[in-house]
Amino acid sequence: MPFILPEAIHRARELDLLTYLQNFDSSNLVKVCGDTYCTKEHDSLKISNGKWNWFSRGIGGKSALDYLIKVEGMKFTEAVEHIMNCIGDKTIIYDSKSTKPKEKALVLPKANCNNDNAISYLKSRGIDKDIINYCVETGRIYESYPNHNVVMLGFDKYGIPRYANLRGIGSDFKGEASGSDKRFSFSISAEKSDTVHIFESAIDLLSYATMLKINGQKWDEHHLLSLAGVYRPDKELKDSSFPLALKQFLSEHSEIKKIHLRLDNDYAGRIATEALKHFLSEKYEVKEYPSKRGKDYNDWLCLKLGIPIKTTKPYER
Repeated sequence: MPFILPEAIHRARELDLLTYLQNFDSSNLVKVCGDTYCTKEHDSLKISNGKWNWFSRGIGGKSALDYLIKVEGMKFTEAVEHIMNCIGDKTIIYDSKSTKPKEKALVLPKANCNNDNAISYLKSRGIDKDIINYCVETGRIYESYPNHNVVMLGFDKYGIPRYANLRGIGSDFKGEASGSDKRFSFSISAEKSDTVHIFESAIDLLSYATMLKINGQKWDEHHLLSLAGVYRPDKELKDSSFPLALKQFLSEHSEIKKIHLRLDNDYAGRIATEALKHFLSEKYEVKEYPSKRGKDYNDWLCLKLGIPIKTTKPYER
């Protein structure tokens, strides 16, 4: 089976059926009424609101890729190659009324008058006070009001907040602010580095940075990136999507040559690591470094410092 770059798969998945037909197979497109279309070949196949449904067969989907596989009978790799050949260097014209939903604006929780509780919580997880202060001073971390959650932000390349992870202080609450975009998850970038270290959660990222500082190493020497949760590849790797945060980060940092995977040392983390190695090893030097003690880097840090390990849930960010 030919190898297809994850970037090509992601781009192919993004192309909705209406846009595909309008740009590359317009003679097969028939307008039914309003924003509803069908195809000449299958008049019971309706396209509307960014989705398509072949009612006579009871199948449907969103993308042109789904259509080519389920209706035209193409194999997955054949369908991806077909779409990429169609796209080439062409400018795609999107229908003004359909397809992609508008991006939701990030709604940030109101900031508390101080960050004392958030700082105390992070210290209780073993995170170094200087690293916490750095994150507070650079706007990456603050304490919300009135719920007093720790808010950990991710920014786009213009320094605009685009993602916010919320973590309860003294509770098991974990969540994301409305409008959070996982492409811009919590991260700390280095000024000059060809290496990025990948973690499932912001807490693990900060724990690793703390361990470097404890060992007398520079904690901000390389890029540090959280995936904002567990990456769950499909059983068939060829059908797997790529972590949005990692895709975005690599697209903005062409200098990256080395990727160090520091995902959780459990079944989900190991599966995710193997999948990412499969996708990345052709272009990057990829190494895996699971925590040597405990489930993740925060466990390892707490054990190292003699701090009780916090009970975590499988989808901790």
